[in-house]
Amino acid sequence: MPQATKVLILGAGFAGIHVAMKLERLFHGDRNVEITLVSRDNFVLFTPMLHEVAASDLDVTAIVNPVRKMLRHAQFIASDVESIDLKKKRVTVSHGFCRHKHALDYDHLVLALGSVTNFFGLEGLEARALTMKSLEDATKLRSRMLAHLEEADPPCSTVPRSSLLTLVVAGGGFAGVETVGGMYDFMMHAIRSYPNLRPDMVRIVLVHPGEYLLPELGERLGRYTQDKLVKRGIEVRTGVKVTNISNEGVVLSDGSFISTMFVVWTAGTSPSPQVSCLPCQKHAGRVITQPTFELEEWPGVWALGDCASVPDGKGGFHPPTAQHALRQAKTLGGNIAAAIMGTQKKDFSFSTIGQLAAIGHRVGVARIFGIQFSGFLAWWMWRTVYLSKLPRWEKRVHVALGWTFDLIFSKDTVQYVSFRTPDSSMPLAGSRSVSDRISTRRGVLTGAEKIE
Repeated sequence: MPQATKVLILGAGFAGIHVAMKLERLFHGDRNVEITLVSRDNFVLFTPMLHEVAASDLDVTAIVNPVRKMLRHAQFIASDVESIDLKKKRVTVSHGFCRHKHALDYDHLVLALGSVTNFFGLEGLEARALTMKSLEDATKLRSRMLAHLEEADPPCSTVPRSSLLTLVVAGGGFAGVETVGGMYDFMMHAIRSYPNLRPDMVRIVLVHPGEYLLPELGERLGRYTQDKLVKRGIEVRTGVKVTNISNEGVVLSDGSFISTMFVVWTAGTSPSPQVSCLPCQKHAGRVITQPTFELEEWPGVWALGDCASVPDGKGGFHPPTAQHALRQAKTLGGNIAAAIMGTQKKDFSFSTIGQLAAIGHRVGVARIFGIQFSGFLAWWMWRTVYLSKLPRWEKRVHVALGWTFDLIFSKDTVQYVSFRTPDSSMPLAGSRSVSDRISTRRGVLTGAEKIE
């Protein structure tokens, strides 16, 4: 009996999970094809709605789907990818409490490892800034806003309120604009519960190196977005970028200084480190594929999504967006099936349908088929489109109910993550000051962090 063909997929983001689902449909009941999906997390995160979790518009469980409920036949392994050996066709992974390591052999390897935050080598940035890439990031961001309100409210607080209540978001792309809009809505709502604080004490600053926000949508919508944010009370600084960060605040490229203990970094991403070190051609750190997603130098190795540069047939590459990843996954799944069965593979071809952004306060911007929308209509389109793209009806109902409750009830202001030092009835020898404890590592206040 011939050995089964092994298909190994690394990464369970939009791209990886849909490749696995496509292959399941194509090889349903075929024991000669083994499909294995490896991912650090046992869930698929719907990243377009991440800022709504940070703003307490949605419950944390609403935008995640368990991998094991999305797959019926493929094997899933919750593991970290330690190394990839293309010559030996072997991937080393580690998992479990003891980080047990073992090797996985493959006949076909799919690289769908996505991207990580790029800090561009700025000293102290990674240690002090929050990011918005994961579910953990959104939860910490929400709790961090509440922690600053709790610290600023008592009259006896030794930390200046101006530093505590100044929030800086770096990056004016989709992630930055949606994050800053959600943060402003949340802070304006939550501050009502703090008798010693007023809305005018909160300063939220959006820093963007470009001439206008949301450059992907064009100048008109970018300037419209900026005008709306400014009218609501958000300070927008364009044409500058963060050049230095310390415990006291940030320095911008124009020499100005903002005193703050709260920085959110959304200004760039780079491909997964496991991909960047592979011996193959790359563009901007992403592996260059053929139009069929296969790596020219390594037959049987495929790549898609944020970690791949897929030719668009016009001399460039397809953008690393979710709508491209979903369609790439379907084509790639079909091409792996074609390679296994010896039939013709297809080149990937797709043009962006549209892009949408929610900028807070039930306002959005969108460009669909070249037509531009703004205001409430664009916000409604954003919710409609992304609700339809959310996997599984169970989660769609969950999100729809969450949005309905958000219209009726107030936002939840429970601080899930604590940034305090360990509780003690006696002063700790050598205990640090509040300002020292508020120094961050990846946006988390040092000291004991625990879920309450």
